Amino acid sequence: MTNKTALITGAGSGIGRAVATAFLRAGYNVVLAGRREAPLQETARLAGVDAERALVVPTDVSQPDAVRALFDRIVGQYGRLDVLFNNAGSFAPTVALDELTPAQWQNVVDVNLTGVFYCLQQAFRVMKAQKPRGGRIINNGSISAHAPRPNSAPYTATKHAVTGLTKSASLDGRAFDIAVGQIDIGNAATPMTERMPQGVMQPYGQLAAEPVMDVDIVAKSVLQMAELPLDANVLFMTVMATKMPFVGRG
Repeated sequence: MTNKTALITGAGSGIGRAVATAFLRAGYNVVLAGRREAPLQETARLAGVDAERALVVPTDVSQPDAVRALFDRIVGQYGRLDVLFNNAGSFAPTVALDELTPAQWQNVVDVNLTGVFYCLQQAFRVMKAQKPRGGRIINNGSISAHAPRPNSAPYTATKHAVTGLTKSASLDGRAFDIAVGQIDIGNAATPMTERMPQGVMQPYGQLAAEPVMDVDIVAKSVLQMAELPLDANVLFMTVMATKMPFVGRG
């Protein structure tokens, strides 16, 4: 058991839900953030007896005032924040680049990039001021931070930008005992990847089935990164289905 507190954004489904559950079972106080309250409550319910350490705070990470209020709520409830998993994300329709609307582009940027920055900024504010000082921030990058899928310009661009944020924040956090890292995930089995074993579009223009891995592997990986002492850091980790077409994609 631990008295540490973790914040998981995008905790209402998929990777966020799995990671939140893993942290709860490891004894953390876990703040569940996301746009919709009902899925967050379902995540807490699925944690069973560990749900008593879950705090549901519906939050739109693209709104700076909402993000600040979220972090103020955490400090008011628990007194400190030890881990932030910056996981909330959004996608644009899988259409040709020239068919994307400005609104579709902006929505992905607002959540995947600006929202990550807002959470980073508030985590720095809290972690610099608390005693003991410091904490750990883990950004969800995605292997799209390295190699795109067809018709994924907004998502791929924002995930490349998250890598830049991770590097900058890691450098800026050194003086304050804030360790910042990134996990790049490929083909975890969630509702979002259900179509992959049936076939998804490949760069050579044909559908092909892609293997997936248990999402609990991702959750264990994030927890492993979080449990390092603050004088050690996994700057980048790639965890993926072994046989997925990533190395050599293109």
